[in-house]
Amino acid sequence: MDLRESIAEVLAGASGVLKQDVSDMLEVPSDTAMGDFALPCFKLSKIMRKAPQQIAQDLRDRIDKPGFVSRIENVGGYLNFYIDRAFMARLAIENVLEKGGRYGSSDEGRGRTICIDYSSVNIAKPLHIGHLSTTVIGHSLYNIFNFLGYACVGINHLGDWGTQFGKLIVAYKKWGDRAGVEQGGVEELNKLYVRFHEEVEKHPALDDDARAWFKKIEDGDPEAMELFNWFKEITLKDVAKIYELLEIKFDSYAGESFYNDKMQPVIDELDQKGLLVEDQGARVVLLEDMPPCLILKSDGATLYATRDIAAAFYRKKTYDFDKCLYVTAYEQDLHFRQWFKVIERMGYDWAADLVHVNYGRVSMEEGSMSTRMGRIIRLDEVLNRTLEKARDIVEEKSPQLLNKEEIARMVGVGAAVFTALKNNRIKDIVFSWDNALNFDGETAPYVQYTHARCSSVLERAGLPEGVLPDYAALKNEEARAVVSLLASFPETVENAAKRYEPFLITRHIINLAKAYNKYYFDHRILTDEDASLVKARLNLTEAARQVIRIGLSLLGIKAPEKM
Repeated sequence: MDLRESIAEVLAGASGVLKQDVSDMLEVPSDTAMGDFALPCFKLSKIMRKAPQQIAQDLRDRIDKPGFVSRIENVGGYLNFYIDRAFMARLAIENVLEKGGRYGSSDEGRGRTICIDYSSVNIAKPLHIGHLSTTVIGHSLYNIFNFLGYACVGINHLGDWGTQFGKLIVAYKKWGDRAGVEQGGVEELNKLYVRFHEEVEKHPALDDDARAWFKKIEDGDPEAMELFNWFKEITLKDVAKIYELLEIKFDSYAGESFYNDKMQPVIDELDQKGLLVEDQGARVVLLEDMPPCLILKSDGATLYATRDIAAAFYRKKTYDFDKCLYVTAYEQDLHFRQWFKVIERMGYDWAADLVHVNYGRVSMEEGSMSTRMGRIIRLDEVLNRTLEKARDIVEEKSPQLLNKEEIARMVGVGAAVFTALKNNRIKDIVFSWDNALNFDGETAPYVQYTHARCSSVLERAGLPEGVLPDYAALKNEEARAVVSLLASFPETVENAAKRYEPFLITRHIINLAKAYNKYYFDHRILTDEDASLVKARLNLTEAARQVIRIGLSLLGIKAPEKM
């Protein structure tokens, strides 16, 4: 039963307004004292030619109150509906229990594809703390859209092209050795890259050598390609450890180099359509309300925009996406607006399906980062230190646990992921280990511990089978707060997808954990009362546990049974 639709049907009969129109007007008040659903009558005043207050009063007088509604009140220009608490508890809880781990899912995306471009490894460079947001936001969106029935394509668009690879080859041939790189991995490659930039200050001719080696890569020179592919292999092997820890997999690693032979057709089409304009030797596409989009430099070299446009055409042809999302920092807003507009000017209406999912900066108290100067905060170091701290906390709080290492991993990884997802994605983040691993704040450990608490209550219950719940046990305000959050979870998942905002789910399960814990402390669940009353409380506990677990899984976080 859909309560909104049922109320809309009653209101449509009393007002003569179409049911769908009334349904769209219905609101869920933020203050539960104002009811479970409210109809603002201001929009109806034009139709009915009456004051909103009078409309609310008239509708209240006309409505034959349904059995599932405990009372209807008109306050000002609002008509407020209060759902019978036992009825609402039964409806919401049994809906959760019936659907289990699929509660909140749907098939709205059936037959539709979402491409999600995220994480974007740069070859020969380590993932740093700045990659945390793109990686976990993208992964969470992948989970959310998949949960809603879409076919998702996770794309790690490798940064594997450019003169930096010529620089790296020069540095390796001058100061590196194979054994050292094999042993040191990306860290050793990064040291060589930093050294190049130190040495080029003293020996500018090194830049000419770097350009020459990159030209060899472009020309397919065997030695240059062997080194280039080796650097790529070392990098992917290194970052695979992080993805394994986060349990993230990608469907495609097609990067910049993949699109080298796919750019010329795009350039030709831009030329044929009269969109390319010469500007000081370079070729650009002029745009309204923003700077021109640079397609070819004066020396004929392509740019990020050229490759991104080629990649978009390839993805549309290959996947026929409904949406293609690009999860990158807000500093790239102009870049994406420019080349999205170029595709629109080329006459392709699917340009509207390209979405830049931007986010704020991630930093730590250690300060800013610069790959060229070697000042970076590696993501694996952050995650490993988070795991170490999580192990210490789990050992201190629960020394009796048998699988402490596994739980510490869940807690540590969850803490890092949750930190990047607990606020609106555009907000800048300062990562703090103490805040992330706090069991009492708005953190992953707090939500995970609530899940474990629910599991413990259910494990200790010991009720005989066949006991039917009496939901009159859940008429108190604390239970009502939990029920309301259970009932609204599917809508939260839908909104998270529509707004590309995983934090909506994070906020929902934080609120659910808080509401359940308040209920847990204010009301005894396992009592000597009638078993049917206890069963209702246990069903509430099981439903809360399931929704918390689903919410965490959509964020990419595990839910421990014990902590």
